[in-house]
Amino acid sequence: MEYKNKVLIIEDDKQISHFLGTVLSANNFDVITADTGEYGCAVISSHCPDIVILDLGLPGMDGWEVIDSVRKWSSMPIIVLSARNSEADKVAALEKGADDYITKPFGTNELIARIKTALRHTRTASGDDSIAVEGVFRTGGLTVDYSKYRVYVDGKDANLTQNEFKLVALLGKNAGRVLTYDYIIKQLWGPHAKTDNQILRVNMANIRRKIEEKPAEPQYIFTEVGVGYRMAESDVVNK
Repeated sequence: MEYKNKVLIIEDDKQISHFLGTVLSANNFDVITADTGEYGCAVISSHCPDIVILDLGLPGMDGWEVIDSVRKWSSMPIIVLSARNSEADKVAALEKGADDYITKPFGTNELIARIKTALRHTRTASGDDSIAVEGVFRTGGLTVDYSKYRVYVDGKDANLTQNEFKLVALLGKNAGRVLTYDYIIKQLWGPHAKTDNQILRVNMANIRRKIEEKPAEPQYIFTEVGVGYRMAESDVVNK
């Protein structure tokens, strides 16, 4: 299964939005669009895109408010794409929580490069040097390849679905730490997802059948009863 990063474009100019969508689709991204800040936030919370391309000058709820709303619950990358080119606007957007700021007009090659860079930076959350440098997390026979969006067990592809990969990837970036059920659900399915853990338990059961030799006696992902899940720490020594 080919994994495509999901990009949400929040832009009220239909021509720019269509152009961006065409360029990103041609570069193997899965594209969603929104023409208002309110709708953009609704899409973010329901679809949990991998990255957001955001215009600041939106009608109603503007781009500044969108950044504030997203940063209350998620660290997903946000790239501002704006006609405003003053240093003050750039600094303000970055301080609010945007990951990058590109001014219009822009070059498509630069945009694609900035998007790939922002996505690459999301894998450094744990401070694990092996993830930051190689794009790979390893523990025992388990390998999470963040560049290829694949999980391997003893060198064999575990054939995880996109949601299963996202769950394992999130735990890998926070290896050794207990992630609560609520935190995982918000990161994967948005702040308005149901807080019962059934969907999480189903995904984890499927993951364990694919990566664990004995699913009932896991060696990679552990359950902290009543709290959440924890990935075994990396066995790669950071230098």
